[in-house]
Amino acid sequence: MARAGQRSGAAEGTERGASPAEVRVPHGTWLVRGTDGRLTAFGFDAEGVLRWTERRAGARDWEGPDLFPVSHLDALTVAQGANGYTHLVGRRAVPRRDAPTAVELVHAVQYQTGRALGAFHGLGNPHPKSPERAARLGVPVVAVDDGGTVHVLVRNAGRGLMLRREDKTGKWEGWKDLKGSRLHDVPAAVATSAATVEVLAPGEALTSYWVRDKPYGAFAQRPDIPLSVRSGSVRGLETSPGKVTFYWTDPANGQLVAHRPGSWLIPMGGSPADDTLSVLRARVDGEDRTVFAYRDAAGQVMVAMCRSEQEQDGLWWVPTGLRGTGRPCLAVDGAGRVTLGVFGADGRPRVSRRADEPGLVMGPALTV
Repeated sequence: MARAGQRSGAAEGTERGASPAEVRVPHGTWLVRGTDGRLTAFGFDAEGVLRWTERRAGARDWEGPDLFPVSHLDALTVAQGANGYTHLVGRRAVPRRDAPTAVELVHAVQYQTGRALGAFHGLGNPHPKSPERAARLGVPVVAVDDGGTVHVLVRNAGRGLMLRREDKTGKWEGWKDLKGSRLHDVPAAVATSAATVEVLAPGEALTSYWVRDKPYGAFAQRPDIPLSVRSGSVRGLETSPGKVTFYWTDPANGQLVAHRPGSWLIPMGGSPADDTLSVLRARVDGEDRTVFAYRDAAGQVMVAMCRSEQEQDGLWWVPTGLRGTGRPCLAVDGAGRVTLGVFGADGRPRVSRRADEPGLVMGPALTV
């Protein structure tokens, strides 16, 4: 029997124990807050999407993991719109005997916290006539604008950038080639409160930059920027109304930098492992702050914060005591507290909330 509020065709989760060796950490905002204030954590394994859900907003008890079957996922990206809907876009890679791996993107939506996940639907591949090129498709990123329109961006086989998005009726448009050359995988895409979408895609020689300045409008490619970025490390965040700041790791020294297009680079220190930076804008001690978290080479999760768009004032990176694998994720819980999530080596999420004291002091971790 369908649960109350379940959409027709939705996938019903089955509760199961997760094998730690198999659980993988998604890209994007894998720890999200629903409109009822409850947090949800997403992971995935060879069988499908795993989901853990707070029983009550701010509670110490969680449900899950629930398993939503979708086979052969080798990447998953999670993004949330202003309406609270959570979008999951996966990369399915199905091995075939004597033929290239069959690769397609799939999309599903969680409309309400704890309810059944909508069925996964295929988004295809921008190389339908060439299985060899299709197999080289990159990891998707997702931006959901204030109108709820979903934009999926992915590096193609020629290392340019492709776009597929919904139209005004909610139907998916065809693939559009945004061009670009010799791009790294996993660009950054940010939808702003000013109805724009900005995309930064670093490459081998230059970094490419696109802006969509009105709903359903075309993405205009701006002049390339001579920036050096560690592959996969770039993140974007709306740090003031309509203004996006991008953050990444400098490959020359392994430290973080901030950049608002048209301005100078701002050194931020830190030393993240791989592509593990997470960024969040939140009110802390009554002020507009940007909060950062990353996992270092030893697995320790480090945090820092600054007044939004004041990275030049310097950041003080402090250890949280949390250790984990993959990308940590930052969110704001139902009580307005900065919350940090990280997956442990046992395949289970750890969640730590900001302590009730000045500054960015994280409280004891809860194993979900």
